[in-house]
Amino acid sequence: MYAIVDIETTGGYADNHRVTEIAIYHHDGIQITDKFQTLINPERLVPHYITGLTGITTEMVLQAPTFGDIAHEIHGWLKDRVFVAHNAHFDYSFLKKEFDEAGIQWSTRKLCTVRLGRKIIPGLDSYSLGRLAESLGIRIPNRHRAGGDAEATAKIFDIFLKRDIDGVIAKALKRGSGETILPPNLSKEDFDNLPAKAGVYYFHDAHDNIIYVGKAINIKKRIAGHFSGDAREWNRSNIRNEIHHITFELTGNELIALILESQEIRKHWPKYNLAQKYRLEEWGIYDYQDRNGYLRFVVNTVSRNSAPLITFSTKGDAWNFLWEKVRAADLCPKLSGLQTAKGPCYAHQSGTCNGACEGKETTAEYNARAQRAIDSFFEEGETVAIVGKGRRADERSLVLVDKGMYMGFGFFDRDVALSDFESARNYVAMGKENRVVQNLVNSYLLDPRGVEIIKFPKDDRPTSEIT
Repeated sequence: MYAIVDIETTGGYADNHRVTEIAIYHHDGIQITDKFQTLINPERLVPHYITGLTGITTEMVLQAPTFGDIAHEIHGWLKDRVFVAHNAHFDYSFLKKEFDEAGIQWSTRKLCTVRLGRKIIPGLDSYSLGRLAESLGIRIPNRHRAGGDAEATAKIFDIFLKRDIDGVIAKALKRGSGETILPPNLSKEDFDNLPAKAGVYYFHDAHDNIIYVGKAINIKKRIAGHFSGDAREWNRSNIRNEIHHITFELTGNELIALILESQEIRKHWPKYNLAQKYRLEEWGIYDYQDRNGYLRFVVNTVSRNSAPLITFSTKGDAWNFLWEKVRAADLCPKLSGLQTAKGPCYAHQSGTCNGACEGKETTAEYNARAQRAIDSFFEEGETVAIVGKGRRADERSLVLVDKGMYMGFGFFDRDVALSDFESARNYVAMGKENRVVQNLVNSYLLDPRGVEIIKFPKDDRPTSEIT
């Protein structure tokens, strides 16, 4: 009926590590009925820090069977049984990967004794295996070995079965309960209260520190994706075990979610938001003069000490911007790095290029137009409002841009008309501009996605472009 499992491994995540030992205890719902235990050759060296924790050395596993050698035997011990483990996602993810590599399809219902413990025996300071066993009077003579930890987990589970007067285990096993995908320390109530709306979400640890900030168009769906077995990056760290609570802030749409996420990461510097702690990949437009004297452009990543003319958050944004400037100045797409095929550019073949790519236009004439294009990169930007969906049906969101520069965001009632720039400012909390946010806003100005762009001309009579 139940297979209570513990494994030892060469490292902390299934994607790049292997099983070194497994122990399985059978439980029929009344008592322990049978057990299985073996070392497993991971076909690689056992790291010294793992040996320090478990006592398992490379020499100990050299003569042991590989997982592939005994995969069918292990499958027989697990088949048609509910999988039970302490922090079940960890053990399950490793075994699932090992079975996949052995060509065996395996999927089953699972129970986590950490999550069960929080509901059946609430109020403990810690639900680690050692502390939980100690609180229940269970000794673990062979700690951090699969046999000792599996035996302790089996005894703990046996106590849970006897104390489960509220049917916690039965509820957890119901299809669609969500219990099996959630981190061990996160309450299901926290997860159930998440909205299926756009916004920013925060993962908090046991001390209420923010350890991760994310954004989503659908917060609940995105977080469920983090916790599923398919979310590879979340299996690479200890973040699952550290999540104790989730909070969120609705934004109404993706643009404001992106802006708020970036600002919140820089405000809190969460330990698991690695990407924005370091230099984000940016794309820039560079100019140079070729050996024939023509002024040329290229789109490339921005590196340390490089000097791009202008930067963008994506390669696509940089290309779109450059294409507009090339067309406006009648420049050659090939000399602008927008065509890599050999021979004359396509524009020359169609008659819209003056032939610089074939040397038919003088460098003086061509470079004068190229320089005017460069000058246009730095023309004063427009003053606009980017209006999108609000957090509720009766409001709209507002991102304000003054002369091309991001000013801030806010929300206003749907029945309010934005008559001029000054009135729009009343609805916006001024934000601190940074390159990430500015690039996000520029991206939407270049390619509006589900928003309305309201331009504020000098005479303060707004015109709108709805896309």
